[in-house]
Amino acid sequence: MSKEQKQFLKRYQRNKFIVLGSQILIIISFLLLWEYLAKYKIINPFIFSSPSRILETLQTLYHSGDLFLHIFTTFYETILSFVLGISLGFFIAILLYEIPLFAKIIEPFLTMLNSLPKVALGPIIIIWTGANVKSIIVMALLINLIISILNFYNGFLGTDSNKLKLMKSFQANKSQTLLKLVIPSSKNTIISSLKLNISMTLIGVIMGEFLVSKKGVGYLIIYGTQVFNLNLVMAGIIILVVMSFLIYECVAFIEKKLSTR
Repeated sequence: MSKEQKQFLKRYQRNKFIVLGSQILIIISFLLLWEYLAKYKIINPFIFSSPSRILETLQTLYHSGDLFLHIFTTFYETILSFVLGISLGFFIAILLYEIPLFAKIIEPFLTMLNSLPKVALGPIIIIWTGANVKSIIVMALLINLIISILNFYNGFLGTDSNKLKLMKSFQANKSQTLLKLVIPSSKNTIISSLKLNISMTLIGVIMGEFLVSKKGVGYLIIYGTQVFNLNLVMAGIIILVVMSFLIYECVAFIEKKLSTR
């Protein structure tokens, strides 16, 4: 290894350490300030809660056996909705790409559905599917499916036209062109869609749990609001933040593995 390479790696490790250390310092400082303001009643601890009260609430949920039940419920609903949304979105995007006439007919409707506030459909979804997990899955799909279709489809359309002409000159059929060129060249778009989609799916699941669920992190938040237990509400929000971070990091890990291939 050359001297320049060693210096580069040293700078990279130092910058990485500075970034991580700064992030941890910001979080710790925020929590300490929050606890201080709540302890000395500078802010209303009933409304804003405090880190110590949130920790006590999480411990109570853990000892009662409810903590992991709610986390697992939301996680299961999120992953199921995410997989369904990505799979259906990918399949429909391929149909739109392979059948341009179908794309011209459907695309305006997709744009309109994407701009429609999904919460407004909540009561209708409950009537159609019942007040159960199906309603939550449908709500999440309404949010993530249209975005998946549009992102995948636009990624396919961005394929290099010169490469498409080259495949055509080699007499490649549609399936070969799709599998060997269009999909691989859209890899970055697909990965970006996964990152966006997982967060949108979690939002859809929480919205669904607000409406119909009797368990899950969304249920914890809405129940805490109904009984004016702001410690429970803040605990639910903290759980969501941690879940969002962990799920996002899993997608980022997949991206890193795919990008090295």
